[in-house]
Amino acid sequence: MALATKYEREFKLISDAYERSGGDASKFLNKDIVSVIVSGDKLIGRNTVEGVDLRFRQIEDGVEMWIEIRDNVKLKQPIHLCTGFMKEKGRQMILIHNRCGRNSEVRFLSHCVFPHGLEFLHKMVADTEVGENSKLSYEDVHFHSDAGGVSVEAIYNTVLHKGAEFGNYFNLTQGRVGKLRVKMVVDLQEDSSAQIESKVYERADDDVHITEELNLNGERASGLARTVVFATDKSKAMIINRAYGNAPYTRAHIECKEIIKGDGVNVGTVPVLFVRDEKAELTHEASIGRVNLRQLETLMAKGLNEDEATEMIIQGLLR
Repeated sequence: MALATKYEREFKLISDAYERSGGDASKFLNKDIVSVIVSGDKLIGRNTVEGVDLRFRQIEDGVEMWIEIRDNVKLKQPIHLCTGFMKEKGRQMILIHNRCGRNSEVRFLSHCVFPHGLEFLHKMVADTEVGENSKLSYEDVHFHSDAGGVSVEAIYNTVLHKGAEFGNYFNLTQGRVGKLRVKMVVDLQEDSSAQIESKVYERADDDVHITEELNLNGERASGLARTVVFATDKSKAMIINRAYGNAPYTRAHIECKEIIKGDGVNVGTVPVLFVRDEKAELTHEASIGRVNLRQLETLMAKGLNEDEATEMIIQGLLR
């Protein structure tokens, strides 16, 4: 990895936070792995391998990056991205342009770490294009401070070409959420497939709004949109899952599960299905309620108290 000496201290801080969020910071130093580290508005480290082209520029409050995977490239190791902000107050903007060529396979593992945020706003827009018969997955894991002062706005726009496969996974289960706005939109062409999923653990007065959308534009395109939220205390959540069957033989299922604990929670879910072709098939499933009572009683019979049993069930759902 190309790491400037003047950024060694920032790299250490970012690495420590990255490890606490579940990442393996040693991957950043492996010359055989594609990796990118951003701290605040600075690119402090990067590495690439044959078949993957990286380009960057500094923008106001952040970094814009272009990541291109060439045709017929199959990476054995994930592309590791780490975006961090080590101060208590500020703003960060990250713009990502991912392009995957034809017949390629790649997995992104992204960690966003904001361990000290008191009044901090992180905005991210990821535009991704997946070429014909390629496979790409993007996992985004967040680690926030316990103060509840972090606000995140994350937008994922993805286009899948013929026969492409895509997965988009957002996870925020450590630390306080703060204020979260997530929007995932996938446009699917012929014979392509997508799975998009968000998992969030809310505490105190956290506020979450998630929109997941599948546009099935090509014949035989298929998709799954799933959201799992555990809302406690006085937290709020609104989940909107949408699917549009715009072509023959398209299939999609949308699913939302919101588990609540506490008298002050305020949550809602809106499943939206639109069919514009008689051969399309769309289904949905949505539920809001307490932890499964039978599971709870089973664990409590084994010696756990109610809080311990609830936490074990929730961690299983959010894993």
